[in-house]
Amino acid sequence: MATARQATRGARGRSSGRGRAKYPTVQAYLRDLAPEPRRRVNAIRRLVRQAVPGSVETISYNIPAFRLERVFMYCAGFRDHVSIFPPVRNDAALAARLAPYRNAKGNLLFDLDEPLPLALVTRIARALARQAAARAARGRRP
Repeated sequence: MATARQATRGARGRSSGRGRAKYPTVQAYLRDLAPEPRRRVNAIRRLVRQAVPGSVETISYNIPAFRLERVFMYCAGFRDHVSIFPPVRNDAALAARLAPYRNAKGNLLFDLDEPLPLALVTRIARALARQAAARAARGRRP
């Protein structure tokens, strides 16, 4: 389960060594992560590729992102957690399940000292892909 400190954690939780480097590729981003955040970001990447066939991995906002027509999901590794952005909306049951992992902005933080909820990450990826597709159909950015 997520901890209470996630509600207030912000940019200060970045992995040491990443600094302000510009990452042209996901591999370049991963090289600067500590081993445990890298392992977890890689697990998230595998799950997204399986859950959302046809998604393309890229760098956006200097972190790994996944896109179909547009970017629908971001993930990032930090010193003590990994995060998934943006918040899931329009799925009340999933939103309730994600409550323990949400920070103040609704983004998801998974502590490195707890198991990564793999099935939940799969549900998140699918929900964010649907969410982005619905927004694109309405002519709005995801």
